[in-house]
Amino acid sequence: MAAFGKKITLFLVEGRPDGPISCELSNWTGKAYRIPRSHIRQYGEKNGLDKAGVYILFGKSDDPAKEGRAYIGEADGVRQRLEQHLAQKDFWNDAIVFISKDNNLNKAHIKYLESRLYEMAVETGRYKLENSNKPTRSTISEPDVAEMEEFIANIELLIGTLGFKIFEPLVSQNNPSRQETLYIRNSRSADAQGISTPEGFVVLKDSRIAAETTPSLTENYIRIREAMLSNDTLVKDGKMLRLTKDTLFSSPSTAASVVMGRCANGLTEWKTKDGKILKTL
Repeated sequence: MAAFGKKITLFLVEGRPDGPISCELSNWTGKAYRIPRSHIRQYGEKNGLDKAGVYILFGKSDDPAKEGRAYIGEADGVRQRLEQHLAQKDFWNDAIVFISKDNNLNKAHIKYLESRLYEMAVETGRYKLENSNKPTRSTISEPDVAEMEEFIANIELLIGTLGFKIFEPLVSQNNPSRQETLYIRNSRSADAQGISTPEGFVVLKDSRIAAETTPSLTENYIRIREAMLSNDTLVKDGKMLRLTKDTLFSSPSTAASVVMGRCANGLTEWKTKDGKILKTL
């Protein structure tokens, strides 16, 4: 099936990108709002956020392995719930709210959405989730499931547009621009696979990493390896280290240096199966 473009309308309420933003997708009954914490009370009162909906609170990360902290919730009246979170939760700086413009979301719908969004965020693993319990998924009819899954697909699109990648995998299998897998297999016994992405270079889960480092490895790369070991992104596996999840690095050279345990030029170390170096691709 051919992919079509999407028309998204953003409205900067105060004419500034750091103020409240409303976001609409053409031919969709849903609507998204990005609201800074400092604007919750004054903005919520004016813009009909007393409706049922789902929301995500976003804050800075205290874990170098995570892009941020997030809390996923639902409420029959979103504004009142967000005002409660002003007093109860102090980690967050922004709220993203999703409601239906025609009020067709009921309690079962928003419980279903909350549960599915939580599961998606856990699977992606980019953010540290502040939910103390896994949300319970409601039972809804098959037609409602289809409708809510379409609602979720639009949430994914809009939340990425608003600058948060909480549901976006590091490596998307469906991305038409996805590059082929690259490899490092060298004399230091490293056996790693990676992919160049728009965000940087991703080394894939279960790649084998050299356990020992050479004296030439710079302190920056040593710190990266130590942090990965401390948060179990790297674990011992026999005489080697193994990567436990897809991991994003700032550049191919950083990825290659961490994988090989020595300073390396990623543009020449990462190669295709037939031996072409990344620099030539």
